[in-house]
Amino acid sequence: MKAAVLLAAVLALPLTAGIAEAAPPAPVFTGGQAQPVFDPADVVREDVWVTAPVDSDHDGADDLVHAQVVRPRATQQGLKVPVVYQASPYYAGGNDVANHDVDVELSVPGYARGPEGPRVAAHGVGPAAPITWRYQDYFTARGFAVVYGESLGTGLSTGCPTTGDVNETVGARSVVDWLNGRTSARDVTGAAAKADWTTGKTGMMGVSYNGTLPNAVASTGVEGLETIVPIAAISSWYEYYRHDGAVVAAGGFQGEDADVLAEYVYTREDRQICRPVIDGLTRDQDRVTGDYTPFWDVRNYRNDVGKVRASVLAVHGLNDWNVKTEQVATWYEALKARGVEHKIWLHQSGHADPYSLRRDVWLATLNKWMSHYLYGIDNGIQNEPKATIQREDKSWTDEADWPAPGTADVRVYPWPGGRAKGTIDTRNPVPGTAAAETLADDSSKTIEQLAALASSGNRLLYATPAAKQAVRLSGTARADLALAFDRPAANVSAILLDRAPDGTSHVITRGWTDPQNRTSPARTEPITPGQTYRIGVDLMPKDYVLAAGHRLEFLVASSDHDYTLRPKPGAGLALDLTKTSVTLPVTGGKPALRAAFG
Repeated sequence: MKAAVLLAAVLALPLTAGIAEAAPPAPVFTGGQAQPVFDPADVVREDVWVTAPVDSDHDGADDLVHAQVVRPRATQQGLKVPVVYQASPYYAGGNDVANHDVDVELSVPGYARGPEGPRVAAHGVGPAAPITWRYQDYFTARGFAVVYGESLGTGLSTGCPTTGDVNETVGARSVVDWLNGRTSARDVTGAAAKADWTTGKTGMMGVSYNGTLPNAVASTGVEGLETIVPIAAISSWYEYYRHDGAVVAAGGFQGEDADVLAEYVYTREDRQICRPVIDGLTRDQDRVTGDYTPFWDVRNYRNDVGKVRASVLAVHGLNDWNVKTEQVATWYEALKARGVEHKIWLHQSGHADPYSLRRDVWLATLNKWMSHYLYGIDNGIQNEPKATIQREDKSWTDEADWPAPGTADVRVYPWPGGRAKGTIDTRNPVPGTAAAETLADDSSKTIEQLAALASSGNRLLYATPAAKQAVRLSGTARADLALAFDRPAANVSAILLDRAPDGTSHVITRGWTDPQNRTSPARTEPITPGQTYRIGVDLMPKDYVLAAGHRLEFLVASSDHDYTLRPKPGAGLALDLTKTSVTLPVTGGKPALRAAFG
């Protein structure tokens, strides 16, 4: 009888009574790195719409950011994990959009430039890609959730795309706020969705636009964003589409601008609500003067670098002419100056992710970085050398920081003969009161074509002797030119070249300016033909080793076919060499330069 009662009591108990529930798997760290202890196929995937406190489409309601969460299933059992978050405008693909025509005359104050003419087709259309990522399985297997956020006006988000402005930043930031319980979200059924499965600690990363959004969100100082990994990322949209008053292309996309990019990513279902917003971009971006205006100032994240509290692992290609190296160099220098924890990878490719260049070492670095800043693992990553640089022979080196310690600015001086090839003196400027050399603009010729000519009236070219030993440039070169013009508007382009012993050359770096903006990128001032002006041109920052036996060359041109607007040929420029110099960032300073060139 007693046995029967006991059996009945046992059968009445819940099946789990008396049995310890299995604890959810926990992250494991070895050598300071998270280990793949979770099954990346065993995940919870859910869609939510996060409320963003902005109304960019002016429909009277807060915008909604569509986010997709991919998290280890162990989070259903109580495990709380940090997040690696990628925000993007590209998940739903893009539209076929025409670029602006760049074969136009330059503007002059008080004169209309005239109609731009037809636009030239640029981007093609592709099908909307599923929200996935090459890093997804890597992170989820190691105890991180991955979250994807669609930018305003794209995919299943509401709002409008506005190419880098505050609305876009707020939209991306709202996902970090939701992960930390500061804003609401709804799931596919309309029910409230809470991120109770996360610690709230978030790291953002991505490439190009997807890397730019981490810079933008970090510049707000949002709590919970512990680190960012911006790869080939923009820190100021002005320098992406302009440079020092000149309308300048992102490499490979002549004629693209803020309105074109917004139109390209405008993939939300409502195809009309954002038309006035995009038309406003076309009006306000100002392709006529190229001036730095409030339109561009709100798209300059460097203004708010003092708010950045997240650590930054920045990555950039030394040969990236789409998002140029100025974007990372200026941002990185400002972060260092404000004591933000920082590290930089510079590689020899262009607009690329280091995953495809040095996969194993990159993933180990990324793992330690995220493990330290999101899980609090004391692995020493913050004390390692700050700079990892790939050299021209594709080898890699770790250095204390970048630009290279021991680098100093050294002035060199072009001497006459530039229509064929003048010389560069490492010690003395051209003496006298005037020594003018002239060129006539021909925007139909590329810089590479001009550099290949033995003699040309369309450029001026100056060269050092062959280097006796290798010399390294690390940082930003600058040309200080004394120029006169025969008309009230012209482009100015300055280029450094590497000339090999066999006579071939390639561009090390280049820069551009509008001489009407000689005192400020924000102010257009008339040019008086025939008057000589001091014109400064900052070239794109580089880290470059000129090999022994090679010559360093400096080329001055007016238009740069692949980057500037392209007026009809003919504008005349006169360069006064007595007041002209080039400042080079030489590792080792004057002694190193003179050891190389005498």
